[in-house]
Amino acid sequence: MKVAVSSNGEDLNAQLDPRFGRCAYFLVVNPEDMSFEAFNNESAAQGSGAGIQAAQFLASQGVEAVITGNCGPNAVQTLLAAGVELFGGQTGTVREVVERFKNGHLKPTSEATVDSHFGMNTQAGVGRGGGMGGGRSMGRSRGGGGGTGRGMGRSGVKVSRGMRDGTNSGGQELADLKHQADSLNKKMKEVISRINSSEN
Repeated sequence: MKVAVSSNGEDLNAQLDPRFGRCAYFLVVNPEDMSFEAFNNESAAQGSGAGIQAAQFLASQGVEAVITGNCGPNAVQTLLAAGVELFGGQTGTVREVVERFKNGHLKPTSEATVDSHFGMNTQAGVGRGGGMGGGRSMGRSRGGGGGTGRGMGRSGVKVSRGMRDGTNSGGQELADLKHQADSLNKKMKEVISRINSSEN
């Protein structure tokens, strides 16, 4: 069995990195004999979609479980769609969390622990400005421009003019966001399906 751990370093004594999509390394460990491979997380530098790309990479490596600290909704859905179990909210060294996993002390989750794009701006904190930077920078700060986004910038999501200007009512904005989330979920499932069919 292969278990992936988001890590700050390249060995079992490294600390677990709390960021899934933007961690420094992934250690893919065999819990039976604690043999492992270390991979640079090439998704960490992505402007958006880091969690999705990281999840797809791990699935392509045959990983059956992921142990991490925080995981956003897109990454969670990608992992679950690939049949990979997620164990979030963990801390400690890679060795410690794998031992806990091996001993059955971890419980899988299907829930995101943070908003999309957590870790892109760790200094700004998560969820300020309603979790969307006041709605101004959703999908408009690619390449680092257009504000910090406070955890939702660079999402690549098209946002209606009313949402950017703040003129929409709260109810309409929520409905728009739900519609966009549904649309993204459908696209992601299509992409994962195409990836799986290409690999078979």
